[in-house]
Amino acid sequence: MSDGEDTISPAVMGRIADELCELIEDGVQVGVVIGGGNIFRGASLAASGVDRVTGDHMGMLATVINALGMQDALEARGAQARVMSAIKINQICEDYIRRRAIRHLEKGRVVVFAAGTGNPFFTTDSAASLRAIEIGAELLLKGTKVDGVYTADPMKDPTAERYTSLTYDEALDRKLGVMDATAIVLCRDYDVPLRVFDINRPGALRRIIHGADEGTLVQRGGNP
Repeated sequence: MSDGEDTISPAVMGRIADELCELIEDGVQVGVVIGGGNIFRGASLAASGVDRVTGDHMGMLATVINALGMQDALEARGAQARVMSAIKINQICEDYIRRRAIRHLEKGRVVVFAAGTGNPFFTTDSAASLRAIEIGAELLLKGTKVDGVYTADPMKDPTAERYTSLTYDEALDRKLGVMDATAIVLCRDYDVPLRVFDINRPGALRRIIHGADEGTLVQRGGNP
């Protein structure tokens, strides 16, 4: 979604698909966990009176819509992609099965993981950490609207400073809002490095994969 457009921005979707295709061309195995906040956010709906479990289920379905859009954008560019859903909706996409997902990755397909973890009360951040652990990912990338993790919200505090690296425990103890706590704890316990970067910065994905110090790296020890 972008300013002044409807629920899904074809331009933004296309740009991200272009960058994912570049990674595939470089021989990188790519899994994508996609959110649904441009359509529904379960927590926000719950705050307005909708039952939280119902709201989270609506949010999961929103991620499926976005995942199908990303699949279409990737295939339009010649890439192979598979949407795998954590909730059963197999008339339009595959059910998530870990071994099948790994096989798709080995075949050079982009796997788009939809519907979060399939459970209410868990965010897509937690789903990203979980899927990264399950498929044995070497790195988890968190695309945001800012270029890393800051001492404070840079949108509100112009004096906020960006961290180049952090440990998992520092991110948790300082309540920096990198990802939700459950997601960070999963990364810490299974030693999955996490890099937070600006998804709107052209070429950021490829630069990270090729070793650039982009955004903020969160890992054991905190140093690249």
